[in-house]
Amino acid sequence: MRLSGELRSCMSINCTLFGLGIRVNRTLSGLVGLPRARDIDVDIRFGTIPLDSINPRASEVEEFYSSPRMDAYGKPTLLAARLRSSGAIRISYCDGTIFVISENAKLVWATTPPGQTVEDTAAYLLGPIIGLVLRLRGITCLHGSAVVIGGQAVGLVGVSGAGKSTTAAAFARLGYPVMTDDVLALSDCGNHFLVRPAYPRVRMWPESVVGLFGSADVLPLMTPNWDKRFLGLDAPGYCFQSKPLPLAGVYFLGPRTVGLDPLVVESVRPAKALMALVSDSYAANYVYESLRAKEFEILSRLVKSVPLRSVSARDDFSYIDEFCDVIVRDFRTQRSAAVAAPL
Repeated sequence: MRLSGELRSCMSINCTLFGLGIRVNRTLSGLVGLPRARDIDVDIRFGTIPLDSINPRASEVEEFYSSPRMDAYGKPTLLAARLRSSGAIRISYCDGTIFVISENAKLVWATTPPGQTVEDTAAYLLGPIIGLVLRLRGITCLHGSAVVIGGQAVGLVGVSGAGKSTTAAAFARLGYPVMTDDVLALSDCGNHFLVRPAYPRVRMWPESVVGLFGSADVLPLMTPNWDKRFLGLDAPGYCFQSKPLPLAGVYFLGPRTVGLDPLVVESVRPAKALMALVSDSYAANYVYESLRAKEFEILSRLVKSVPLRSVSARDDFSYIDEFCDVIVRDFRTQRSAAVAAPL
């Protein structure tokens, strides 16, 4: 592939992200301080894009996903297509940002449109794009966060709006380490699973920041052009878990409830949990059928390997600490029961 743009190696970063060795030809603030990679698995190139991906012939493009969300002009906010000649995947956002991912997911090219910054592009890269790269490399990813309780990783999963990032930030505020937010990547170790650490940030909508900290201005913006803010886990008083840990439990966050009813934690049947994880796995609209089949087998083993629990938070931020405490107490009870169970 011929490339447009130039690489500027003097502004590069080399780090370990989700267990992968990452090299980026720009310094991205969210990746500063991560462990250095010994081997490079994915090369990310800002400011460049294969020329045959910019305006390919119509016969070369196999569009396979169009976002149901529309922008102000009635156009999909995201379009995904495969380029037949190279096997690459092109992701086009309505603001003009474009990513191209090579067929083997070892190269990622990214363009930043006029009027935006590299950090704007990184907001996509460190969320949906890296999630897609992981999936294309055969790494199972759940749409969720993970916190550390008693030296074990606990997954927080659920549909969009369930409060996964908010709950992770609440745990961080209480002093619990956080491993990942939004993309929960897993290493399959046969009889158990390890959670792969992400990077030391929890991304939050302004209303969640206000609910947890009293004012949106307490936390910095992800970029000047985005409403979302972030909690830096490398700040004093917070902790980022930078090494993999065993996944020891999964909590499904249900719809927020209104009222003062006691918070109830219930078991989730493995079959029901499996369907929920499959339907809400990360980047599910982009991966190949063969990868989906393999993932189904992996998740079938996962739901049999750890406690599966459901709990719903109150629709009131003043109870968020109590909500975290309920999860902690329940997790410890589940762990104690597992240790005491006869072999």
